[in-house]
Amino acid sequence: MEALLPWLPSPPPLWLQVLIVALWVGGVTLVAEELSRRNLASSETVRKIVHIGTGNVIVLAWWLNTPTWLGIGASVLFGAIALLSYKFPLLPGINSVGRKSLGTFFYAVSIGVLTAIYWDQAPQFAVIGILIMTWGDGLAALIGQRFGKHPYTIGDLRKSWEGSLTMALVSFAVTLLMLLVTQGFDLAILAVSLTVAIAATALETFSKYGVDNLTVPLGSAAIAYLLS
Repeated sequence: MEALLPWLPSPPPLWLQVLIVALWVGGVTLVAEELSRRNLASSETVRKIVHIGTGNVIVLAWWLNTPTWLGIGASVLFGAIALLSYKFPLLPGINSVGRKSLGTFFYAVSIGVLTAIYWDQAPQFAVIGILIMTWGDGLAALIGQRFGKHPYTIGDLRKSWEGSLTMALVSFAVTLLMLLVTQGFDLAILAVSLTVAIAATALETFSKYGVDNLTVPLGSAAIAYLLS
């Protein structure tokens, strides 16, 4: 796997990598839980803080050049915690007991799957998938709820044009930035980024029960990889 910053002399020791990643994820989660406990943010805002904050760990892992097995192992661990939290109050500020959405679990699964597929040979595509889910889906929900003045419905799904536009713009920006960093400028990456943005927005729009945390990152990464 190519490191994000190839000029670094060498990856830090494994124990330090684990510590850094754990501190990042744990810190974001603790801050979110504290905001929830003090009623300083709504439950949805707290979930999106965790959604966005923890997702950026994929960039940290790329920078640290963490091994593939560590990413897969972490996703299995967090997936198990997510499933337990639906039955027991392990993360009350993030998952309500009995909540119908399995979004947090799918979030962990998508990280593991993308790591297994792309991490050794083309980690930028795993990063694209995760960051589109992290920033695109997260900001689309927040913008749509706060500024969504033009709603539309698809079946029993209620969305807003403001939220969908946010999803498309962020997805385009994430894909373009990652391809620029790893491949350099080429007019073709504009078309790739636009295609990924449209696909990611469609996947987010038609998903329910949190399954977009699985379909959006996997679909976005696959399309970016195939077209690149």
